Amino acid sequence: MKVYDISLTLSESIPTWPGDRGAEFKKLMEVSKGDMASVTAIKMSAYTGTHVDAPCHFLENGYGVEKLPLNILMGEALVVEALDVDLITKEVLEGIGFPSTQRLLIKTRNSKQWEEGATTFIEDYVAISADGADYLVKRGVKLIGVDYLSVAPFQALVETHQILLKADVIILEGINLSEVPSGKYQLYCLPLKISGSDGAPARAILL
Repeated sequence: MKVYDISLTLSESIPTWPGDRGAEFKKLMEVSKGDMASVTAIKMSAYTGTHVDAPCHFLENGYGVEKLPLNILMGEALVVEALDVDLITKEVLEGIGFPSTQRLLIKTRNSKQWEEGATTFIEDYVAISADGADYLVKRGVKLIGVDYLSVAPFQALVETHQILLKADVIILEGINLSEVPSGKYQLYCLPLKISGSDGAPARAILL
C-alpha cells in the first residue's frame, strides 16, 4: 500500500506566517557532547508547518483543538486539482465537478513551493474565496485541506475561516500534495491534543 506523507518537515527554515514566531529547535543536551541523552526544546507557533485550525481561532465562543472529532480527521478523502487558478471560487469548484465527499484536499500550484524547498512566505498563494467556502459547506464537506498556510486569501482572512468554522468544517492547512495524484485515499490526520488551543501542528498521511 502506497503511503503519502503530506506533512511538511519542521525546521528553523520553514516559512511561517508574517508576525508569527519562527520555529526554534534548541538542543538542551547532546549525547555527542557527553550528556546521557539528547534533549530538544521547541518554540514555535501552533500554525507552523502542517496544522489544523479549531473554531476558537476565529469564533469568540468556538471550542479548542482538543475537541475536534477524530472520526472526521480520519477516513476516505478526495484529492482534486486546481492547478491553473489564483483563487478557488464557487465557480472553480463547480468546474472541478467533484463527487460528494466529507473530506476534500485541493492541490494547487502552492504545492510547488514545498516541492522546491521554500524558505520564505509568499502572499500570493492560492486560497479559497468566501463564496467557495460557502459552496463547500453546502456540499457537505466536513474537512477541507489546502496546500499553503491559510485556507483564506492573505488580504481577506476572516470571512472564509468564519464560514467554514461556523459550520464545524475542520481546516487542515500546510499540506504538501506535490507527489499526490488526484483520486480517493484514506486520510489520517492527528493534531496535537492541546487544551483550549486555537490550532495545533499535525501529522497527516494519505494511503
